[in-house]
Amino acid sequence: MSESVEIIIRTFTSFIILWIFVLILGKQTIAHKTYHLYIASITMGTIAGNLAFNLGIKILYFIISFLLMGAVVFILNLVALRNPRLRKWIAGEPATLIQNGEILVESMERMQYSLDSLKQALRGKDIFNIEEVECAILEINGSLSVLKKPQYLSTTKEDLKQFLPIELIYDGKIIYNNLSQNTYDEKWLMEELKRRNLNLDTISYAVVGTKGNLFIDIKDNRTK
Repeated sequence: MSESVEIIIRTFTSFIILWIFVLILGKQTIAHKTYHLYIASITMGTIAGNLAFNLGIKILYFIISFLLMGAVVFILNLVALRNPRLRKWIAGEPATLIQNGEILVESMERMQYSLDSLKQALRGKDIFNIEEVECAILEINGSLSVLKKPQYLSTTKEDLKQFLPIELIYDGKIIYNNLSQNTYDEKWLMEELKRRNLNLDTISYAVVGTKGNLFIDIKDNRTK
């Protein structure tokens, strides 16, 4: 067998073995979610690279190395899954860098994570002022999870509903859709109108404020 043909066979073999390795151990291997998976990925890549072009070593030896490494990683996965005590040594554990808006210097030093690195990671999450951060956690895979302080959180449509008045009557007709989407019902609305000696036909529009107060404009432009 010529060397060129052998290299082609070795290259396809290494690709297939790596593919099987990833399929068996799952997508965590690709993302390097834990220490041992990160090490295994590098080692398996090195073995596969040598298998592809190192003609001085028999293919059988590479296959044995693949099997051994795969078995080690599989066992470590099981141990980490079933034993919480050993999990942090095998897989690592997240580290809190900011808590209650305060930078944890000891935690930063223990993780050898500089303030510049922290600021860079925050900028990657569109946070340019460290004062906006309530909590920041350095995950096992090196990514940073951030919780902003309440006053800096983005406003959602649901949040806006709490601050905008809700229209319940327009031109003498009840807007049932708005009633059904909120805590108010037709019974409450009719009692409010009765208390003010008003009928639906006389009302131009009625809205309820954020504190539950009902504001009414009647068709003769008098406001109750």
